[in-house]
Amino acid sequence: MCSNHSIDRDKKTYGENIPLSLEDIKGMRFFDPHIHMSSRTTDDYQAMVDAGIVAVIEPAFWTGQPRTGISSYRDYYNSLIGWERFRSSQFGIKHYCTIGLNSREANNIELAERVMELLPSFIYKEGVVGIGEIGFDDQTPAEDKYYRAQLELAKTASLPVQVHTPHRDKKQGTTRSMDIAIEHGLDPYSVIIDHNNEETVKEVLDRGFWAAFTIYPFTKMGNERMVEVVRQYGSERIMINSAADWGISDPLAIPKTAALMKAMGIDQKDIELVSYRNAITAFAQSGQIDENDFAATTEIDQSQKFAGNTILRGGQQPRVDKSSIIIK
Repeated sequence: MCSNHSIDRDKKTYGENIPLSLEDIKGMRFFDPHIHMSSRTTDDYQAMVDAGIVAVIEPAFWTGQPRTGISSYRDYYNSLIGWERFRSSQFGIKHYCTIGLNSREANNIELAERVMELLPSFIYKEGVVGIGEIGFDDQTPAEDKYYRAQLELAKTASLPVQVHTPHRDKKQGTTRSMDIAIEHGLDPYSVIIDHNNEETVKEVLDRGFWAAFTIYPFTKMGNERMVEVVRQYGSERIMINSAADWGISDPLAIPKTAALMKAMGIDQKDIELVSYRNAITAFAQSGQIDENDFAATTEIDQSQKFAGNTILRGGQQPRVDKSSIIIK
C-alpha cells in the first residue's frame, strides 16, 4: 500500500463516525511507549487512566520552536524525570522517559555539542528507559553525526534506543537508521524503530528490529490501517503508540485502536501484545521497568507535593472527571 495514498485516505475519513465503544475493551491495560505528556493536560491524564492506560514513556523531543541555550535542555530533562513523572503519578499512571538530542535540533551544531556533554548526567537517572527519540529529520550530516554519537552512548549505558524515522523519504531514512545501528554493533532487538508505515514494516521486522507505529492524524498511521498491519504481519515485535503532543493528536489512540481491533476480529492475545506487552518487553531491557509497579491499583493522594507544588491550584479539590473525551 502506498504511504501517500494511505495518508490521503486518512484525511478523507478523519472525523467519520465509526461505531465504537471503549466498553468493549474495559478491563484491558495499555502501555503507551511514546507520548509527550508535557504537552498535555490533566484532563488527558484522567481520560487515559479511565480508558485503561497504566504506564507511558515520554521521549525527549523538540518544543515547537528552537531552544537557544543549554539551560533550557537541562530544565526540560529535569522535568521529564521530575515534575512530569510526579504529575503522572497523581493520576495513577507510571511515567518513564527516554532522553536524547532529537534529530531536528541536532542541526544546531554548537548547541548540540553542549547537549551531548549534558546527556551522560541524565541517562542513568531513575525512570530513564532508553536513549530517544533520536534519528533523522532531513537526513543531514549533522543529524548523522549525533545519531551515531548517541548510539554509542546507548551502548555504553546498555540502554534501548528509540529511533525517530523521518517524515520525508521515510523508507530511505528507515533503512539508513537500521544500517547505522548495525554498523555500530547494536543488537536490533534493543532498537525500537518508530513511526513505521506500510512501506517500512517488512524490512524492520525482517531485520530483527522492533516496529513501533504511531496512531496520529494525517501524518503517520491511521487506526484502520493499523488493524490491517496486524492482520498481515501479526503481533511479534510490533507495538503501537500515540505520540500525542502539542499538535492535533489523540492521547487515547491506543485504547481506541485496541477497541477497533477487537471489533474487527483481531485475536485478544495479539491486541494485548501490540498495545501493552511488547512495549514492556522492549524497554524493560533498560532494567528500569517492573510490571509490578503498575499492575495493581494504588491509592492516590493528589495533595502530595513535588518541590513544594501539588497539581491542585488555589485550594482546588481532587477532581475525577469520568466523562473526559471518552468515546461513548
